[in-house]
Order: sequence, then structure tokens, then C-alpha cells
Amino acid sequence: MDENVQRASQLDTTALSDALDRLGIPSQCLGIKPLDPRFRLAGRAFTILYGPASVPPGTVGDFIDDVPEGTVIVIDNGGRENATVWGDILTMVAHHRKIAGTVIDGACRDTFLSREIMYPIFSRSYSMRTGKDRVQVEGFNTPVNIGDARVLPGDILRGDADGVIAIPQAHENEVLTVAEEIDAIEQKIRNAVLDGMTLAEARKQFRYHQLQTRTK
Repeated sequence: MDENVQRASQLDTTALSDALDRLGIPSQCLGIKPLDPRFRLAGRAFTILYGPASVPPGTVGDFIDDVPEGTVIVIDNGGRENATVWGDILTMVAHHRKIAGTVIDGACRDTFLSREIMYPIFSRSYSMRTGKDRVQVEGFNTPVNIGDARVLPGDILRGDADGVIAIPQAHENEVLTVAEEIDAIEQKIRNAVLDGMTLAEARKQFRYHQLQTRTK
């Protein structure tokens, strides 16, 4: 795992979200949730774009063998909840290949296996209905939209119980540094309260209400 992916893995999405707000970067993947609240993921994006099927229809893609270990598969299916693009065979292979997880703006299926083997899937929803002959691959490693956040190949994805953050590669050092600062200040507030300070006093002393205020 590279250094910045490791740094991201140590931060909650809440601290990263506040850092993005401070920096004026809209990269919260809204509406994308984990199938299991215990799921965590961190890794760089391998992106896939889907579109409506043509006539005759194209395929949903045999891409999994080309995805590097430790990568997060990021699928833009246009938010469609009526055509799934991920199921148990992909889950099994991705887990076997040590892929870090899958993020889908759309629906997945065969959710039992994901939970059973703890392979992290974050999606808008899930359903039993296949995407075959309904959607098709339009491109690989191209810019995609995930929950209204733009994701480029190589961006860092961080997911936890609260959802998914995309950290743009062009800003990752700045975002991670600010998020680490926010995380450290929040820990100081917790410690101060445990040492007898009121929450109001601790928040004032450590400027809690300004942590996420935009500076750019």
C-alpha cells in the first residue's frame, strides 16, 4: 500500500469530508453506502463507465483480470437501480485477487457472499435483477461520476460505515494533511472533556466550529 493510501486508511470519512469542505473540493460520494457497516476500504481507483445497452447489446465486461491488487473498483452505472453490474462471481474473484473493494453508483446483487467473506462493497442499492442486455461497458479508466463526485483513475477512495470519499489525486497531500489536523483536534477535545473540561469549553478552545469552514 502506498504512503498516501495508508494515511487515508487511518482516517474516518468524516474527517476527510470536513477537510474537503475546508478546501472547497466537492468529493463526497453522496448516497453510496456499505452493504455492511463493518466494511472499510482504501485504495486507488480503477474506474469503469456503463451506459444503456445498444442493439444488439454489448457486454457487461470481463475486466476483473486486469485490475491490480489493492485497487478499488469504481463503477459508474449512472445511479441505475434496475440493472445490477456486480454479483457473486465478481465478488469471489476480487476477493481472491486481493482487490481492496468495489464502489458502485448503481446496484449490486448476490450480497450474501460479500457479507460472508467480508469483501467491501459500497453501492447505491442492491437488487436481484441482472444488468446483462440492459447496460454495457462504455469505457475503462475514464473519469466517472459517483454520488455526484467526479472520480479519476488513480484517485484515492476511502470508505467506512458513513459512506465513501474520493480524494482527488491532484490534491491528496493537502486533503490528507488537513484531515489529519482535524482528526488530531477532535481527539484533543475528547481528551479535554475526559479530563473535566465542559464540551462547550473544549470546543471553544480548539475552535471546533471552524474546523470545516472553507478557506479557499
